[in-house]
Amino acid sequence: MALPILETPTYELTLPSVDTKVKYRPFLVKEEKILLQALETGETVQIAQALVDIVKACTFGQLNGDTMPTFDLEYVFLQIRAKSVGEIAKVSLLCPDDKKTYAPVEIDLTKVEVQVDQNHTNNIVINKDRNLGIIMKYPTINAVSADSVKNMKTDKVFEMITNCIHEIYDGEKVHNVSDYTKDDLNKFIESLDRQSFNKMTEFFETMPQLKHEVDIVNPVTKVSTKLVLKGAQDFFVLPSHMTA
Repeated sequence: MALPILETPTYELTLPSVDTKVKYRPFLVKEEKILLQALETGETVQIAQALVDIVKACTFGQLNGDTMPTFDLEYVFLQIRAKSVGEIAKVSLLCPDDKKTYAPVEIDLTKVEVQVDQNHTNNIVINKDRNLGIIMKYPTINAVSADSVKNMKTDKVFEMITNCIHEIYDGEKVHNVSDYTKDDLNKFIESLDRQSFNKMTEFFETMPQLKHEVDIVNPVTKVSTKLVLKGAQDFFVLPSHMTA
């Protein structure tokens, strides 16, 4: 006699980037095991792969986490997590006033949203009169560094930029990046002036991001501080890059 198979409820969400509805289910014990094993390693690559695998499985193969914008992937994962283990996440945050005490905080995951900077654009205008510019695409989770672009090494900045160029337009002509080598793209970027290059780095600094502000109180000093949580990992592991 076969063992009984439990039915899993199905829910629906809307992807922030394309306003598309996607069906999903809570993760099961086998998927939670993948996540816990990744968290035990503490390796960013392992954790990222766990998110990719869980999102693919729990959206019935509809979504490919390897090619999705990072903020889409993180948002979907958080919705799955909320339906799987509860809408309230309990995390411990490092108090910035003494930088040694951790304070427990409860976060309502249903209130965590992808936020967009009002100055953000993926259309980088290089020369308005000539109608020369670049259309950028959003980086995937495997291409994103935990550090700010401003703190990244030069070669990593160039690598991220070239990987995220969708197309280059010059008047009526559109250049598809698939027709050019990485060396070609690097030479193009190197030919830009500082102002244009700054616009490209600003694209990464202001791109949509899973973000939520919380108030924490240091249990020792009683000092109250506002912290901003960024990215899915901040909601289920001890954060290492919180900003006050």
